[in-house]
Amino acid sequence: MLSANYSIGSVDPQALETAQEHKMRAFEMRNAHFDRLTNTRELKWLGQNTNHATPHPAVIEAMQRCIRDEEFHVYAPPVGFEALRHGIAADLDLLDQAVLVSDGAVAGLSHACRTLLGPGDELITTDPTWNWPMVFARSVGADVKQIPIYGEEHNYRLAPERLAAAITPRTKVVYLVDPNNPLGTACTPQEIEAICAIVRQSGATLIHDCTYRDFAYSHTLAAKLMPDRTITIYSCSKWLGMAGLRVGALVTSPDIAERLAAAPSNILGSNVLGQRAAIAGLGTKAEWFPAVLQNQRDNQARIKRAVDGLPGLLMPVFPSNGNFIVLECAGAGVRPEALVACYQERGIMIRQGSYHTPNFGDRFVKVSTTVPAEWVEEFAATLPEMLDRARGMNEAVKLF
Repeated sequence: MLSANYSIGSVDPQALETAQEHKMRAFEMRNAHFDRLTNTRELKWLGQNTNHATPHPAVIEAMQRCIRDEEFHVYAPPVGFEALRHGIAADLDLLDQAVLVSDGAVAGLSHACRTLLGPGDELITTDPTWNWPMVFARSVGADVKQIPIYGEEHNYRLAPERLAAAITPRTKVVYLVDPNNPLGTACTPQEIEAICAIVRQSGATLIHDCTYRDFAYSHTLAAKLMPDRTITIYSCSKWLGMAGLRVGALVTSPDIAERLAAAPSNILGSNVLGQRAAIAGLGTKAEWFPAVLQNQRDNQARIKRAVDGLPGLLMPVFPSNGNFIVLECAGAGVRPEALVACYQERGIMIRQGSYHTPNFGDRFVKVSTTVPAEWVEEFAATLPEMLDRARGMNEAVKLF
């Protein structure tokens, strides 16, 4: 059980269970859930798309030097260290665009949605998608429209003509996470070209969330085709493995950047330690990242081999263009939440589909692959046992 590995100084899970959790607010229950996970020693993180590869020595040295020099006493520049801003622009080959460093990609998304949208406006995205931009849009009174893409009938991807049919005069933002999280499909160059044409004609802004582009077999940046109406979302959490340091960026035209820079939530600058690590990471990316990429693709193949031998289980997108895969388990008679709970008891975290979509979440689980090979080998080796244990489990399991 997870509680057996709980670390010294963390909240005792037994105390939490007897603390009248029914009286806790939803956010407190959610936080307590993740506190239990993050304070569990030896937990195998296969559920958050986080990258657990050992960093390049230069990245560790940059963080150690930052601490030794006590740089943390001062605020960082408002939109990021110049070396990092130029490094991100070069990494994307968007040298004519402006870079605004944010507290992780999700903070940048929050700021963009709340700046571009207001009451009565509309954000269009896919289903499934990354959920939080929809939350940010609704928080300022905007409406959200989702275009279903799950299933063989849609080939698990967004057809541009379906986007064109969904856009209305109220549409101010089209949010496209590409490669898609959680499905792992990536838009073709022709699809990106068509999507840009549709967004331009509508007068909306395209938020192109490219968090997982480094894992794709090929990827087309919308900003190359529509630089004046695209905001590219950049993250250091996934390719560089710095999820806990919270460094991301908004990359866009100077005009849109001027509007976004007027009142960002991180006006006193983002994490100094994280930015120094990111600068070092970009400097060593060509040397370090190829092995990370190969390992995660090998991990996908390991899971695929295990799945192919199990009746009713399906990997609908293979290979995935993200650092994760989706497993359809409904055909095996298994509820996603039950499978997640069984693996959690073994100290392995995977994600239930309902985290991403209430409409299709009862069909699948998501498994992250930028992790040590032995983690994936354990996941794959125990998959038949976990399916047998989960099959028929119908009791409610509280997951987030």
